[in-house]
Amino acid sequence: MAKSAGLTAAREKVGRRSADSSKPPRYSAAGLLSRGARKTTWPRVWRDVPLQKTYDVVIIGGGVHGLATAYYLATNHGITNVAVVDKSYLGSGGSGRNTAIVRSNYLTPEGVAFYDRSLDLYNSMSLDLNINVMFSERGHMTLAHTDSALRTMNWRAEVNKLQDINSSVIGPEDVKKLAPSLDTSSDPRYPILGALYHPPGGTIRHDAVVWGYARGADHRGVEMHQKTEVLDILVEGGDGPDGKGPGGKVTGVRTSRGDISAPIVVNCTAGWATLISDMAGVKLPISTRPLQAAVTEPVKVFLPTVVVSGSLHVYVSQTDRGELVFGASVDPFNTYQVRGSLDFTEELAGHVLELMPGISRMRLLRQWAGLCDMTPDYSPVMGFTPVEGFLCDVGWGTYGFKAGPVSGEQMAECVATQQTPKLIEPFRLERFSTGKLVGEKGAAAVGH
Repeated sequence: MAKSAGLTAAREKVGRRSADSSKPPRYSAAGLLSRGARKTTWPRVWRDVPLQKTYDVVIIGGGVHGLATAYYLATNHGITNVAVVDKSYLGSGGSGRNTAIVRSNYLTPEGVAFYDRSLDLYNSMSLDLNINVMFSERGHMTLAHTDSALRTMNWRAEVNKLQDINSSVIGPEDVKKLAPSLDTSSDPRYPILGALYHPPGGTIRHDAVVWGYARGADHRGVEMHQKTEVLDILVEGGDGPDGKGPGGKVTGVRTSRGDISAPIVVNCTAGWATLISDMAGVKLPISTRPLQAAVTEPVKVFLPTVVVSGSLHVYVSQTDRGELVFGASVDPFNTYQVRGSLDFTEELAGHVLELMPGISRMRLLRQWAGLCDMTPDYSPVMGFTPVEGFLCDVGWGTYGFKAGPVSGEQMAECVATQQTPKLIEPFRLERFSTGKLVGEKGAAAVGH
């Protein structure tokens, strides 16, 4: 009996937090097998705690950006009285609806430096968060089908090299070696003239990134509140008739579970960025459009790299399980609908078969869509706003997942120091009034 009680106590102790530990709990193989075989209760990945009346920081949006901001606030700056609120579940928005591609071969020096830092954080993430995020450095290849596209690839390659980014233009022969399934002959309507090849690019498991940041933030005292919709931003002293807008100061948020008092509120939403900012009286130059994607049945792995074609508005990669994951450019209309369409499927299939005729017999299993907040220059809006205490990390278009880690790191520094970090200086809201835009359309229109 004593031996049985001791074993029970030992099992309960597996995964329990250590008071002085800086990392989430680890589980031994024996402990995992014991729990699975005996169906004992698994500990929650993050706590389910009551919503408090007051926090130092409230972060709206439980995706990669919001969770990363919370994690780095706690880890890098010791700010732990933080609430992350989401009207659905963590990772339910764009963080769970993307195609999990990461890269840093952008067009502008500002974009290249920013995304390269994010790629560095992704590379070390499994170790930092103590979770396998399944990062796969398989290379990223952007095809050029016209002379003008090839000039753009050379332009991007030179910008990348000046920033010490591994990126170069390759010819059709090298394209064929990297992706034998591509048709590099002169027969297609859009022949492949070359490509921008970026070896550090690849894919990563987006769900694991969300879970890792959430668990890490929770372990440091941050609270995650799912099913908590923000109904209003509480602002006083603003220039607007309702006391909101420029010149005002944030006092908290009103949620579906009650009011929260907080001097700092960070908008980390995708799709609803303008709706949330409007609540504070801050206008953003953003339009919201759906971005659709699809996946096939699994087959033997034959595509070892990520392939993108801006001219054909398509990109494709293959998972470790063998599915082909496809995507395209954003739909040409503003809407909040995230349903797939037949038009997308027909156009996608036609363009993919122009690149890889050999996959014509593969079956498409499902398709989905996410919401993308598009700015005029295809770059995000980050940092302070005209309302004191209200910050934004929004407007990520089709490339928000790639920027999740660095955005969280830099926004956390912005909140903690009340200064704009150098990396996000170019992305301030004021650029739209001063004309200092950061034009990334050439590298982001379909540059997944």
